[in-house]
Amino acid sequence: MRNQLDRLLAAYCSPTLAGLKPASLVSCDRTLYPDLPRRLRDYRTAFAPRGVRFEIVCACRERYLLLVYHRARLARRLGEADVRCMLRSFGYAPGQPLEALLWQLKRRMAQGGSFPHEIGLFLGYPIEDVVGFIRNAGRGCKLCGYWKVYGDAEAAAALFDRLERVCRAVTKRIEQGETLLEVFAVA
Repeated sequence: MRNQLDRLLAAYCSPTLAGLKPASLVSCDRTLYPDLPRRLRDYRTAFAPRGVRFEIVCACRERYLLLVYHRARLARRLGEADVRCMLRSFGYAPGQPLEALLWQLKRRMAQGGSFPHEIGLFLGYPIEDVVGFIRNAGRGCKLCGYWKVYGDAEAAAALFDRLERVCRAVTKRIEQGETLLEVFAVA
C-alpha cells in the first residue's frame, strides 16, 4: 500500500521534490487512501529538513487534494511583485506570510463552485499562462502539458520535457522497489 502512495507522489510531485517547481498538487482517492492524513506523517518527518511540506488543502467525500511544496521556494514565488498583485485581485491581503496565503487558498477551495484559478500561481505556472487561462476560459492555448500555455510555448515545451523526464525517472525507481524516501535520500 505504501508503494502505491509512493507511485502516486512520484508521478505527480517529483518535480517539486527534485526542486524544479515550488509546488505540486495531487488528487488522492479516499477509497484508496482513507488514512492519508496519518500516512503523511512519515513523509513530513523525512522531508522537513529539506523544507518540503505535505499539506491537505481540500478534503471532500471522494478525495483529498494534497499540496506538496517547498516552503522557501513557494514563499519566494508568492512574494514576486506581479504574483502578489494578481493574488490581491483574488482577495488575498498583501504582505501576508505563506501560511496565511495557504489558509486563504484552502478557504477558497472549500467554498465550492469553480476551482480557484490562482492555484496556478501557487504551482509555479508562468503568470501569463494563468492570466491567459482566465481570459480565454481555458480555450485557445498554444500548448497543453502540465498546464495550458498562452505565453512562451517553446520554453514551456522544454520545461514540460524536463518535468516529464524527472517523473519517469523517479517512477521507474519506485517500480524497481525503492521507496520515495530512498529515491530522494531522506530515509
